[in-house]
Parts: sequence; structure tokens; C-alpha cells
Amino acid sequence: MTGSKPHVVALCGSLRSGSHTRTALQHVLDAATAAGATTDLVDLHTLDLSVFDAGSQDAGDAAELRRRVGAAEAIALGTPVYHGSYSSPLKTAIDYCGFDEFEGKTVGLLAVSGGASSYPGALSHLRMVAQSLHAWVLPHQVGIGAAGEVFDETGEFHDEYADIARRTTTLGREAVSYARIVPGETSTRPVTVSGND
Repeated sequence: MTGSKPHVVALCGSLRSGSHTRTALQHVLDAATAAGATTDLVDLHTLDLSVFDAGSQDAGDAAELRRRVGAAEAIALGTPVYHGSYSSPLKTAIDYCGFDEFEGKTVGLLAVSGGASSYPGALSHLRMVAQSLHAWVLPHQVGIGAAGEVFDETGEFHDEYADIARRTTTLGREAVSYARIVPGETSTRPVTVSGND
């Protein structure tokens, strides 16, 4: 794959129409595109995924989900915060995947909450899950609190939330920069891509 564009896939763990998580992930992918990647937003709202049953691992759209996630070199996991953790739709999607889709890949984390600062637990839990799948999780992560106040009606960040906008953009850029990192190799350098300054 040397010389080709890195491919970044985002998994949106919200099923809600008008989801702030989906909006934030689109900003992540826009930044990744600007940094030279190809991207794919896997919107779980559009997939048929029943609660995971280990005896029916190909139920519904599970094969499509694994194909799209498996094509990624970097994965952004985005979730709304429910009861201090990440969402059940995202847990179901990850359960349908496994080492084939996550091992050795770069993962970025984003959590969105309606409260001021209720996202740390969700980010920590997602980090543990991704690490258990032998993914390399970016140190940089994004938590967006009071999400109803952060975005305007067009999905852009309000000016007073410029710092969160920068952090979200950084997540997309770092997903591209480190898409081909090889964990454990001290000589590994991030990928240099266009638009990543």
C-alpha cells in the first residue's frame, strides 16, 4: 500500500437522526480527507445489526460492516455518552468485528455528551476495548460536552468552541499521519501526507 492514500473509516455509535456524534465524526473525516486520505463513514443507523449472538456472526449486515472496517488503516470510533459509557449500538458493531478488523490498526476516539464533562468514562472504556483487540490507540482523543451548544444549525462549530474544533481536526489529521504505524517498531515514523501541517 506504500504510495497509496491511507483509508480512514469512522464508526458512528449513534442511531439518532441529527446526531451530534455523526456531525463531529464528519469533521474528523473532513480533516482526514484534507490530509490526503480516503474516508468512509459507517453509520450504524443504516445497517441491520441485531444484538450480537456468537452463534449468528453473519446476521444482517455484519459481513458488510466487517468488510468496510477491515478495509481501514485507521478507525475513528465515535459515541454518544450513555450512563457514563459508550453506546450499545457501537458495542454491538465492535462485537461483530474482531482482530481481523482491528489488530495493528490505528484507532482514534471521540465521545459526545449532553452534559458538561460526562465523557471521560466512555473514552476510557473504548480505549480498553480497542487495546484488547490489539489496536494502537492514538493518545490524542476528543471529548465534546454540552454538544447541543457546540454546533450551529448547519453542523459547524460555533466560534466560541474553536478549541474543540481544532482538537477534532487534529484527530482526523493524526488518524492519517499514524495510519501505517507499526506498534513496537521504534523506527516507525508517521506518514507524511498532503495538507497535514
